[in-house]
Amino acid sequence: MIIVPVKEGENIERALKKFKRKYDKTGVVKELRARQQYNKPSVVNRLKMEHAIYVQHMQQNED
Repeated sequence: MIIVPVKEGENIERALKKFKRKYDKTGVVKELRARQQYNKPSVVNRLKMEHAIYVQHMQQNED
């Protein structure tokens, strides 16, 4: 359960923004979408490898 403490006189939009940020960090929606279809383990491993290569490439270009 996500709890967002709201201070006295704090704007509702700001509290909603905090809630949305915390909700996104939990990864509930991402996990739900991943569970909607089955991915073979080989496909999952390939995607992880492609992501790792992409991240390495981005880090090398950053330096």
